[in-house]
This record gives sequence, structure tokens and C-alpha cells, in this order.
Amino acid sequence: MEEPAIVSTPGGPLRVSGGLPIVRKAAVSSEHGEPLTWKTYESLTEQDSYSLCRCGQSANKPFCDRSHIRVGFEGVDAAHVDTYKDRSTVLGGTGITVSDDRSVCAHAGFCGNKVTDIWEQVAETDDSVVRLAVINEVEKCPSGAITYRFEGDDADTEPDYPTQIAVTADGPLWVTGGISVTTANGDEIEA
Repeated sequence: MEEPAIVSTPGGPLRVSGGLPIVRKAAVSSEHGEPLTWKTYESLTEQDSYSLCRCGQSANKPFCDRSHIRVGFEGVDAAHVDTYKDRSTVLGGTGITVSDDRSVCAHAGFCGNKVTDIWEQVAETDDSVVRLAVINEVEKCPSGAITYRFEGDDADTEPDYPTQIAVTADGPLWVTGGISVTTANGDEIEA
């Protein structure tokens, strides 16, 4: 079987190959409406390849039903082709270094709660309890806007997530597992 990959087609869907699983996930929230974790509640396909809708008109979302042809969809790839390092701001930290790229934030809300947020917590990461909370919050972020690296490491720590695509409620697709994503003009997007 070929390696899992996602390729954006010009004016059309995302073409997925390599037997990549696709699931539906939803945030599990506290009694205060704060997202706590993710729950997978449905597996959508076992196919080796499939197409995902980008036009928003499919009657079979998230899958493409070729509605893009009927509506004259002219999808333009808007994904960043520069690097996270170029776009992000280093927030700091003790024992870890936290960085943030607001341009890719999906506003899932895992970066804070009714009491505090990552931007406040970074200054308190000398406390291992706070550091653990920050790590957990970062690892729940579906966009990868906020990252961390351990002191002395040259690269951000990538959570050990399954190789899959998750469809999130009212949100973007969440691609995990280091899957290759290529724009219609052939640019590979940084994982």
C-alpha cells in the first residue's frame, strides 16, 4: 500500500490516498463549557482512497459528491508554505519553550479555561504542575498553533497521535500523524 497522502486538486476536492482513516471527533467539555479532551465517535471509511469536499456544497460531507462542478468552485489553496518557525512567536517557559502562531489558530479553546490560559501559564512553568497543564493544553490543540519543546531539544515535541484525518464539529479537518499534504501547485505543507 502506498504512503498516506493528501493532495489538493485545482478547483476541486482534497484527494486522500494510502488507506488513511477518517473519523469524527468532538470536544468533551466541562460544566463551564471549557473543552477538556477529544472523543472519537464515528469511523467514516475504510477505503484506500477518497475525496474530501472543499466547496462546502456536498450532500455527503465530508466526502466530495462533485458539487464543486455544479457551483463553479474555484478553490484556492490558502495554506502557509513557509515554516512554523518563521511565523511563530516564542512565548518562553521553564523546562519547556512554548511558541505560538496565531495565523493558524482554529479557536478550539483548549489553550485556556475560566481561570487562566497558556499565555499566563508560561510564566509559571517553573512549577511542574503548571508545566504539565501547558503540555496537555498544547497537545489538544488541533491546529498546531501552539507548540512546545523540552529544554535542550532542537525541535518541537510532536504528540504521538494516530495517522488519520479527524472531522471536527464546525471546524477544520484535523490531520495527525505527519501525513504529507500537498497543494494543487505542488508545494508540500509543513506537518
